[in-house]
Amino acid sequence: MDIPYITEPPPAEAMEAYIAILARRGGKLLNLDRMLLNTPEFAQAWNTMFGIIRGKLSVSLKLRELAICAVGVMNRADYEYVAHAPIFLSAGGTQEQLDAIKQGVPDAIGDTQLFDESERATLALTYEMTRNVAVEKATMAKVRSVLPTQQVVELIGTIAGYNMVSRFLVATGIDPEE
Repeated sequence: MDIPYITEPPPAEAMEAYIAILARRGGKLLNLDRMLLNTPEFAQAWNTMFGIIRGKLSVSLKLRELAICAVGVMNRADYEYVAHAPIFLSAGGTQEQLDAIKQGVPDAIGDTQLFDESERATLALTYEMTRNVAVEKATMAKVRSVLPTQQVVELIGTIAGYNMVSRFLVATGIDPEE
């Protein structure tokens, strides 16, 4: 990695962002945070946005984490997958579902044994947004048939946000936590 992590304590100009990140993360700084603190304003905005995505949306934690894990797999962002797979499991997901995603999201989309209708719709939306950017009308209609409008918008925002995360992680070469 060519870009250094910010060490603790950070420089004075990063202290406000550092304190906000620590508050959201329960006092623990991750390697992602150490990278983001190279630009305090960006770190602060990132912390606010992902704090909302992770803790203040009405779409279920299980669907959010399913989408995040799928994005991590498709974008080869191991850091993202490793960080979110345990959260998916704690939200009611199964190891078999994670294994299916790792074997290929397109196949998982059609797996009626492992995934319910809302999960398959989430995977289809995640796949199309991540691979194609554009979402097929039929896919959007399916998602809208299983989730209320607010949750559809939240899920789209989560998928878009975590595509950004994965690209940032891969480009900066952030190492998973030890």
